Amino acid sequence: MTLHYRNYPDYSGVHLGPLPAMGDHSPWSYSAGEPYALPQPTLYDTPAPYEVVVPVPLAPDELPQLQSRYARLGKRLFDITLALIALFLTLPVLVMLAAALWIEGGNPFYAQERLGLHGKRFRMWKLRTMVPDAEDRLDEYLDADPDLRAEWELTQKLKSDPRITPVGRLLRKTSMDELPQIFNVLAGDMSLVGPRPMLPDQMPLYRYPQAYLGVRPGITGLWQVTARNAESFDLRAVLDLRYAQRLGFWRDVRIMAATFGAIWHATGY
Repeated sequence: MTLHYRNYPDYSGVHLGPLPAMGDHSPWSYSAGEPYALPQPTLYDTPAPYEVVVPVPLAPDELPQLQSRYARLGKRLFDITLALIALFLTLPVLVMLAAALWIEGGNPFYAQERLGLHGKRFRMWKLRTMVPDAEDRLDEYLDADPDLRAEWELTQKLKSDPRITPVGRLLRKTSMDELPQIFNVLAGDMSLVGPRPMLPDQMPLYRYPQAYLGVRPGITGLWQVTARNAESFDLRAVLDLRYAQRLGFWRDVRIMAATFGAIWHATGY
């Protein structure tokens, strides 16, 4: 497999350097099995032509920022303070959006199990952007369209997902579907800034599990303001590692500032 390299814009103040662009197919895939067992990774049988990439072990001294005073205390205080302010400012908007979704198709909220700090599982809340039976329909759509399946295996997302509703598409473009995650931040399951929350069955696809599991997943993060939806799931692991290696207060502030630019340009899907 040939890797091509390029630089991403440095919106967050983190010097990314050359990063691999994975081409138009996933370099590896997997078959779902037992949940990821810490600390030893689990290997999965994988059909050709994909190959398994074993999660890369990292020594504790390779992630010193995760033991910093900011990571252990300051980041949580920062989250609680800003989350309370954000909740006060956005609650009327959240109520209006929930009403619009209720009129469109029923329950406006959607919860899904994700992996958090130290592998703890939690329910992440979002405004519903898909039809109510979206999870049941996914395999149906992927089986019927090889191009959709190839896109899903590469990015774990679909750019033109047929399950998304009209109101949901607008919410995704502007990332307003993430507003209920403020409650996840206040509950201690998430942070304002961190890795994108991962599904439990995605952990076997993840190259650097220690970097992800060493911090709370975030509403926004380095991936959201650089690669965003444009690259493979594997590259997401690289960005999460670089975030964990450079974790700090001013880095989080820069990423949050860059997030407003991503929302303004409506780059989500």
